[in-house]
Amino acid sequence: MKKIIVIAAIVFLQISCSSTKNSMASSVGESKSKLIKIWGTPVRTLADNKEGEILVYADQVFVNENHSDGPRMAGQNYWNYNYVYIGKDGKVTSTRQEKQNYPPQALDSQKITGMNLLTAK
Repeated sequence: MKKIIVIAAIVFLQISCSSTKNSMASSVGESKSKLIKIWGTPVRTLADNKEGEILVYADQVFVNENHSDGPRMAGQNYWNYNYVYIGKDGKVTSTRQEKQNYPPQALDSQKITGMNLLTAK
């Protein structure tokens, strides 16, 4: 019985996470204030080179190396980033997702912009 509950919970989490990714992309054209009402305050806000801004949402993911059901606080981790590009008119122009090993505090907008990683698409 416990296995059925655990499997059902995993399936529910998978479905909810996949719908979250789709809804972030569907926010293109929405206002910045509406996006913040839905997604909450971003962990970072970066300036882009086009008088707009980039809202950064990040989730830290812990990987349990031995794939057991134990705590996931030990072992490797990475960050799932959602970048939301806001134009100078205050509307969402595009979104981008990526997985990185560095925390949001290590984001350097000048360095990343120079590498053409944070330019609006």
